[in-house]
Amino acid sequence: MLDSFGRDITYLRVSVTELCNLRCRYCMPEQGVCKKAHEEMLTEDEMILAVRAAASLGIRKLRITGGEPLVKKNIVSICRRAAAVDGIEEVCITTNGTLLPALALPLREAGVRRVNISLDTLDRNKFRYITRLGELDQALAGIDAALGAGFEKIKLNAVLVGGFNDDEIPALAGLTRRWPVDLRFIELMPMLDDDTFGPEAFLPCGTVLERLPELQPAESDGGVAKLYRLPGAQGRIGLISPLSAHFCGTCNRIRLTADGRLKPCLHASAEYSLKGQDFDGMVQTLRSAILSKPSWHGALDAENRSHAGRSMNQIGG
Repeated sequence: MLDSFGRDITYLRVSVTELCNLRCRYCMPEQGVCKKAHEEMLTEDEMILAVRAAASLGIRKLRITGGEPLVKKNIVSICRRAAAVDGIEEVCITTNGTLLPALALPLREAGVRRVNISLDTLDRNKFRYITRLGELDQALAGIDAALGAGFEKIKLNAVLVGGFNDDEIPALAGLTRRWPVDLRFIELMPMLDDDTFGPEAFLPCGTVLERLPELQPAESDGGVAKLYRLPGAQGRIGLISPLSAHFCGTCNRIRLTADGRLKPCLHASAEYSLKGQDFDGMVQTLRSAILSKPSWHGALDAENRSHAGRSMNQIGG
């Protein structure tokens, strides 16, 4: 379905939970989130009904997110049913990777084709700091499990944070030589309204090109990342720049939160509830949400915060 600016909306990101087994500093508060009542959240059947409604309007790609989607007890069932929906061509999942050793193969067998794994640092102490609860070895074990499960594509996501991991740009990029994976540097987004990150933390992705002058441009895969490759690498380097060079003009996605709210734009406050609706009601609400998608999210930087109204774990990373 085309939005009011002629963009073909084909991509739905569905958050299945607001909960997570980590507490990444750019994603959620240190104390976590207040667990909502069961009746406030979408049921599995409602999620699949929403996917069916979205597919009827032209959604073809589905990404399962959270919070941490793998803490959801019925995550494999959700993925299997979503992958079977008529019109859905691709189901992907974004995870911190720590629970993949037990779930990578079941997810692949359920129809998940691609997996994105968060990995902001290769330093054990820094990993523990940025996640508050995590251990680097758990994430690395998850990557190994994903490689062994045979996913069509594995991407590692590193949020670029000045003063934290910008000194690791070469090491992180070097993982594309070690493994057949893509490594994507993502600009830090000003989501949380606190002073955790000062202006120096918001580095443009151009910093990666400065630190890695040997990068060679690679052909686009149709996504939002500008792609490059290190000489001799198995995978590619992607640069995602929602702040320094936004891609709103070609944005083809909408988001559904775990409590049933459609967000046409990540950084806008507008939300449309799907909770409790039947198929026809969901189709109508989806149509309204798509047509209300703004042309761009407005300025984003250390001084101009996101208008999302929620932290990332409550929206879907």
